[in-house]
Amino acid sequence: MERDGAKPAVVAVVTEPRFTQRYRDYLEKQKLLDRQHRVEKLRDGMVALPLLAESLPEQHLQELRDRVAPGSSCVLTRLPGALPSKQARVRSPAQRLRLEVRRWVEDRGLTWSAQLEADLPRSWQRHGDLVLLSEDCFRAEQWKSLQLPGLWETVASALGVQRLAKRGRVSPNGTRAPSVTLLLGEHGWVEHVDNGIRYKLDVTQCMFSFGNITEKLRVASLPCAGEVLVDLYAGIGYFTLPFLVHAGAAFVHACEWNPQAVVALRHNLELNGVADRCQIHFGDNRKLKLSDTADRVNLGLIPSSEEGWPVACQVLRKDVGGILHIHQNVESFPGKKPQPPGSSDSGKEHWPPPQNIIPDKRGNGTTGNVRGDMLSAASKPEWQSWAESAETQIASLLHQVHGKPWRTRILHVHPVKSYAPHVDHIVLDLECRPCPLIG
Repeated sequence: MERDGAKPAVVAVVTEPRFTQRYRDYLEKQKLLDRQHRVEKLRDGMVALPLLAESLPEQHLQELRDRVAPGSSCVLTRLPGALPSKQARVRSPAQRLRLEVRRWVEDRGLTWSAQLEADLPRSWQRHGDLVLLSEDCFRAEQWKSLQLPGLWETVASALGVQRLAKRGRVSPNGTRAPSVTLLLGEHGWVEHVDNGIRYKLDVTQCMFSFGNITEKLRVASLPCAGEVLVDLYAGIGYFTLPFLVHAGAAFVHACEWNPQAVVALRHNLELNGVADRCQIHFGDNRKLKLSDTADRVNLGLIPSSEEGWPVACQVLRKDVGGILHIHQNVESFPGKKPQPPGSSDSGKEHWPPPQNIIPDKRGNGTTGNVRGDMLSAASKPEWQSWAESAETQIASLLHQVHGKPWRTRILHVHPVKSYAPHVDHIVLDLECRPCPLIG
């Protein structure tokens, strides 16, 4: 079974084996037989048939003894460790949820309707013994007339968990804090383990991204030994922790402005034994008082991290530069011309391209942008177009911030996940190195 906690006792009616089928037929006809649990043979040879109700009225017991199976004995018992029936085991969680909620509603004398069924959740997130429901369920007016604590207990039981929460819309204030209501349970703290790293968070205060696992694994494999990193959008430590725990980073400056995420980040750094190698910078990273520090900068914000590009250029080491890992959602609608970064905001200031001509190692003249040949073989044209536009803009920002031209080179464009139809979450690895002017 999926259920993590103790199984509740199931009420059953006990009789001799030779009367089992007649008892079963009667209980099924009366809609009293619990099909979710097995009919069990007890140690004394008697057979227990699980019931839906907490008790069986005397009139039914008398009917079983006198008319259904004359001469039979008939007593009630509780099965503390009732096993699921074969039928229950092969049902999907969604099927179990529908059956148990419908039964709960009808037990209260209400009529089950197509509207109620359509209002059941079709998907959810599982966080250990807590399920987080989507916002588009249990919204019909009929639910308000029911005793909701009992409903939430039924839903949790059907899904095999102890706690239940429901998600609302993400806060529009920039912190990406979720609007989550705890429906059942005393707290929303959960734990996930990815690639040997422990993440704890309160799902009522912070979001957990399941879709970034491929990028977390890739980050963990990067050769960062001895490097100093700046993680401009650290959250609860999605990328800060892989850089520290597996990639061998010497130190990480983690920037985050959601106070609840900072609480979880501090906890996770301690939990994974790397708190001494990380400094948390709480607040707006655009006001970060840090420069000439980083060998790498992680910009893990979607749909765009463009507002963090100037500070990313600022924190790179002036002497040798470093690598930027830039996250972005890129549209790939058929027939639509790819848009460069910032093109949707006509009022936004764009830095002018540098005027100095920098020869690359092949002796060709460039304007500070040397496009690498490491684009993924599966790369879409829209990804490549966006990466080249971002590379040009970063080169201009570096020139403006540091007062001299820099060489930029695309190392890799890596797909993370499909964010929405025709929208891909990708990461651009961009190498940025200062270059002396050549007369």
